[in-house]
Amino acid sequence: MYENPFLIIWGASGHAMVVADIVRLQGQYQIFGFLDNISPERHGTRFCGAQILGGEEQLDRFLNQGINRILLGFGDCNARWKLTIELQSRGFSLPVAVHPRATVAGDVDLGPGTVIAAGAVVNPGSRISRSVIVNTSASVDHECVIADAAHICPGVHLAGRVRVGVATHVGIGATVIERISIGSGSVIGAGSVVVDDIPDGVVAYGAPAKVVRKLRTV
Repeated sequence: MYENPFLIIWGASGHAMVVADIVRLQGQYQIFGFLDNISPERHGTRFCGAQILGGEEQLDRFLNQGINRILLGFGDCNARWKLTIELQSRGFSLPVAVHPRATVAGDVDLGPGTVIAAGAVVNPGSRISRSVIVNTSASVDHECVIADAAHICPGVHLAGRVRVGVATHVGIGATVIERISIGSGSVIGAGSVVVDDIPDGVVAYGAPAKVVRKLRTV
């Protein structure tokens, strides 16, 4: 009898539960277990229908067992970006997870490790890079470009031809008008209305969104 290939989810909290649900609904992979670098005391315990296998120290063992598929199940953009590079360099494959009740246009290229949650819409001509999260009921309109490890949070609406930089977090319920560019390593606050370009490495929020402080760039 055919068995689905195994997959590991890195993370063991709320977003990992969402990712696990999508993987199971897709039916393409079987969840081998979860990784948790944050809470070693949880290693060996059950979480979301599988076992927490350990932390990063287990990666070589998985490769030796032929288990080379990992999905990142946490929201920290900088960490997802760095781990995406590391995992691919070590020979791991990062599958794509698309909820069956998401809508993704046929010409959209989804990068490795990307997660598209329930109710999300990605419209034609858009490009989604590696380990991006397009979260619950978010919409990405035509010809948007979303760079590595960005997080488009629940309920965000990006109009056409918006660009979002590497490891940038667009907070829940934010709205971005057409042709806006948001730099890398930035944070857009929840509920913000973005009507002007946002540079790299800043926090911006409000309606209209204004830069309030600088961050260390990725």
